[in-house]
Amino acid sequence: MEINYETASFKDFEDIPGIDPFKRAALFNDYSTYKRARGHMNYRQLALSGCSPEMKLHIPGNTNQSFISVVSNDYLGFTQHPKVIQAAIKGIQEWGTGAGASPAIGGHMAYHQEIEDKIARFFQRKAAIIYTTGYTANSASLQCLLRKEDLAILDTAVHASVYEGCILTNKKTFPHNNLEALERILKTTAGKYRTRMVIIDGVYSQDGDLAPLAEIVTLCKQYGAYSVLDDAHGTGVIGKTGRGVIELQQLYQEVDIITGTFSKTFGHIGGYLVAEPELINFLKFQSRQHLFSATASPASVCISKAIDLVDEEPFWMDRLRENTDYLRSGLLSLGLNIGPTASAILPVKVGNITANAEICKLLLEAGIYANQINYPAVSRKDARIRMSVMATHTTEQLDKVLNAWEWVVTKSSIKNFE
Repeated sequence: MEINYETASFKDFEDIPGIDPFKRAALFNDYSTYKRARGHMNYRQLALSGCSPEMKLHIPGNTNQSFISVVSNDYLGFTQHPKVIQAAIKGIQEWGTGAGASPAIGGHMAYHQEIEDKIARFFQRKAAIIYTTGYTANSASLQCLLRKEDLAILDTAVHASVYEGCILTNKKTFPHNNLEALERILKTTAGKYRTRMVIIDGVYSQDGDLAPLAEIVTLCKQYGAYSVLDDAHGTGVIGKTGRGVIELQQLYQEVDIITGTFSKTFGHIGGYLVAEPELINFLKFQSRQHLFSATASPASVCISKAIDLVDEEPFWMDRLRENTDYLRSGLLSLGLNIGPTASAILPVKVGNITANAEICKLLLEAGIYANQINYPAVSRKDARIRMSVMATHTTEQLDKVLNAWEWVVTKSSIKNFE
């Protein structure tokens, strides 16, 4: 089978008619070898140090030993916070290294309950359920709640975990943040399904823009649908106290389901869903990936401390906003297109997959570790370099990022970043 490796994406190897998985794997190996030889397979870089603004990487052929990192969603730098680290150590010392069972049959520990209680209170609600990853907080919960008689209504830009969560139900999508299209779907599907859920992000992971949450909640109530908000990238970043997009208009009690992750602001790993106690209790015994998976390790005790620190040390959010404003202004001064971002996610729009990979390669040569984002994460014509800002970046580090971009614009033959 002929595949153009220069323009192909990972998705082209997902399901090839008539070719079994082992042959697809062989084709993908040829593709990845081709890309790697050109320095364009800029994924799964081997890190030799922890998540921080500056990281050590092992990249064959690259002489740099350390890189300014703009790939991490550790927005407040809590993975390296001494109090969070100490809490994890204390958790292991007290509880051991594993929970040893699923939650229903021996694996629900006091520290799990504390995390559930704290994340519920964080969003001014009474109950929450935690999962071992943020991905399954969406995928497992939605698979449990929505079946063949129901309808999921998705913003096209929601996370892959949401799409996976809707594989057992009916699905309709509306163009990103398009309220007219959403209302049209709500009107035309009225009375045709047992349950309808409108599922959105608070901050969208690729463009960094915000959902018009108040308007969407109003439409849901008007047409008898439930609202689901995944604000993984907004929590700790948006709002005066870091509660995310839901805080901007005090919609804590208006959104039916809130989901998120502990792997970003809260410095560890895991996911959560916050809702009314009855729904939470239902999920604890009906959501299969929760019910049959071993629970989070005692190191997750550190999540409770990270939740506390959002309020105890609000200056981290101040620093994050200052750093984000600084880098945003610098990128715009270079004439780069960063789209409608309103968060700590700063994407530089490139538009061409090959150009995107080449620019990522050049940034690595300049000592900047950034992510190339291509189809299917974004549309084929919307390739970009995505950067995430951290509260712990220094001005000097951000200046190095800007200097690298200035060099890339000069060095690269691609002048039109659109």
